[in-house]
Amino acid sequence: MRFASDNTSGAAPEIMAAILKANEGYERSYGADAAMARVTDLVREIFEAPQAEVRLVATGTAANALAIATHVHPWDGVFCHAHAHIAEDECNAPEFYAGAKLVLIPGEHGKITPDALAEVLATTGESGVHGVQRGMLSLTNVTEAGTVYTPAEIAALTALAKAKAIPCHLDGARFANALIATGATPPEMTWKAGIDVLSLGGTKNGCLGVEGVVLFNPAKAWELELRRKRGGHLFSKHRFLSAQMEAYLTDGLWLRLAAQANAMGQRLVQGLRDRQAHVPPADANMLFPEWPAGHHDRLEAAGAQYYRFPAPEGRERARLVASWSTTEADVDAFLNAF
Repeated sequence: MRFASDNTSGAAPEIMAAILKANEGYERSYGADAAMARVTDLVREIFEAPQAEVRLVATGTAANALAIATHVHPWDGVFCHAHAHIAEDECNAPEFYAGAKLVLIPGEHGKITPDALAEVLATTGESGVHGVQRGMLSLTNVTEAGTVYTPAEIAALTALAKAKAIPCHLDGARFANALIATGATPPEMTWKAGIDVLSLGGTKNGCLGVEGVVLFNPAKAWELELRRKRGGHLFSKHRFLSAQMEAYLTDGLWLRLAAQANAMGQRLVQGLRDRQAHVPPADANMLFPEWPAGHHDRLEAAGAQYYRFPAPEGRERARLVASWSTTEADVDAFLNAF
């Protein structure tokens, strides 16, 4: 009954097997390995983007920070949700790498609305040299509230950004989960919806530790190369990153892993609602249920692990996250203990 995070699960057997295979013999270093070339081909095929470039790093924070830094200036603002991961959980890494300012936009259930974005875009940069300039839009899918943007919702937001001539980033730490939740294809969720650069998550969805930065504008590839090296995120034994991402993207493994996580997340949602708990919108594998006081102690005594969240007096709130390795038995044990 471990629902603290999808980071707490192990790596999928296919990923571990790929790492062991990559450990055999010798291979070129710093991203010149043969597996990295295959990863690039896979990304181009999956995203229907023959000119796309992809670079690998070990953490989602590095992927987001480098993706953003490659597209903005130090005097720019990066528009994101007030509770975005880049705003609350990355220790100012995007600001550190880019020198830019995060411009926080409120919105219910972790999502920015077109009206809210339009209002901020209309006022930012209007004071000339004295104020922050319009730099980039960054969206998160799956959001930090467990909700999901559809491609149409993404396109509506990116259209506003494009009208102001600013690029668009998608934090896809749980990108595969968002695809499963919406039924969208990778191109529909990204470049066809106006996304210029994607942080492609692997670690939360069964990898040992690998994230991709996918550039749909290949002209930015050399700058990303330099920033990755200068930032200390170019692995010498890069083949171990490549091996993970290659296995992850081969034969739909990434989607199967995400489908399991989402299915178990939705099983939790339905089971808790059946037990009269309040569960806000939760589209994928992460949910924030609220229930009467007393359940935390009972659940934890039964062995459940999750994060407690602040709640009104007399109520309790939690964050529950299912992973690729969560089983029906795990979910049912939690619900039975509830």
